[in-house]
Amino acid sequence: MIPFLLILTTRESYYPFLYKIIRFFSKSLIFCMGFRLSTQIEEPLDRHKSYMFCPNHTSMLDPFILIAMVPNPIVFVGKAELSKIPVFGFFYKKVCILVDRTSPKSRRDVYMKAKRRLQDGTSVAIFPEGLVPTEDVVLSPFKNGAFSLAIEHQIPIVPALYYDCKRLFSWTIFKGSPGVLRVKQFASIPTQGLEKKQAAALKASLYQKLYAALEKDAAYMKDTNRLKNNE
Repeated sequence: MIPFLLILTTRESYYPFLYKIIRFFSKSLIFCMGFRLSTQIEEPLDRHKSYMFCPNHTSMLDPFILIAMVPNPIVFVGKAELSKIPVFGFFYKKVCILVDRTSPKSRRDVYMKAKRRLQDGTSVAIFPEGLVPTEDVVLSPFKNGAFSLAIEHQIPIVPALYYDCKRLFSWTIFKGSPGVLRVKQFASIPTQGLEKKQAAALKASLYQKLYAALEKDAAYMKDTNRLKNNE
């Protein structure tokens, strides 16, 4: 893939075509690893509209699931330290918006970079937990960035839950198996007319909504509680 990637990452205008290739790769990866997606979508997406995608983060498979599900070109806001990974990091920093959370300047720059990409019709994805939490955690506290950005640019937020990734694909050696990955994509949450000072309330509301949905899922909670008891 490297020759194609070298060409398609030279200009941002090539990104929609590059995204189609990445989407095909993501679907192929999920299928070849022995997984199948079972999706529940509350509201169809507008192919010509920009969104802020905010799924929970349970494994390194999550970005591929999001890309496989969403036809709208998405650019991820990701950790700057991942750009240090050989080969992957070279392309990662070309197609993602990088943020160094220890640098106020870096966090401010994210707003300008996101604005430019949104003007091109691209959507943005942020995992609001900011990390893949340990497997015994139901849902880590959300950070502010996704909600401030969505309000700043007046784009709707699309929450999603990945129920089975931590059980079927985890960091634990010899744990996991092929199977069905259940995904629920909720209806979009409008931010039109909201102000930045309302970002905290929006964050808290969405956190409670997703946490409550996870608590209702018996399979998810059974595995999480089992891990807690083992510790």
